[in-house]
Amino acid sequence: MTLTARRTRARERTLQALYQIDVAAEGIDDALAAFWRSFEPVEQEVRTLAEELVRGVAQHRRRVDEAIEEASSNWRLARMARVDRNVLRLAVYELLLTDVPVKVVINEAIELGKKFGSESSG
Repeated sequence: MTLTARRTRARERTLQALYQIDVAAEGIDDALAAFWRSFEPVEQEVRTLAEELVRGVAQHRRRVDEAIEEASSNWRLARMARVDRNVLRLAVYELLLTDVPVKVVINEAIELGKKFGSESSG
C-alpha cells in the first residue's frame, strides 16, 4: 500500500473514530480501544496516524469548532449531520495545525464526505 493510500485509510479510520466519539461521548482512550477492537487488523502506520489525528482534533476541538461555526452561515455545529461535522473537524484541524497541503486536505475531505456522508455531503 502506498503512503498516499495509507494516509487516506488513516483519515477514514479517523473519521469513523471521531463519529463514534461524537455518538457515544466517551473519553478518547476508551473510545479508541473499543474502536480498534471492532476493526480487522490495521497497518501500524495507519493506526498511528489515525490516533494522532483523533487526538489532535480532540485536543484542539474548541478552536476547530469555533472556526467551523465562524465560517458556516446559518448552520450551527449541533445542526450538522454527525458525519459532515466530523469531516469538517478533521479538515479544519489539518488546515490549521498540520503541514498537509490545502489542496490535499480539501480533496480528502470531499472524498470522505462522498464515501461516508449523504448525497450532499461531498
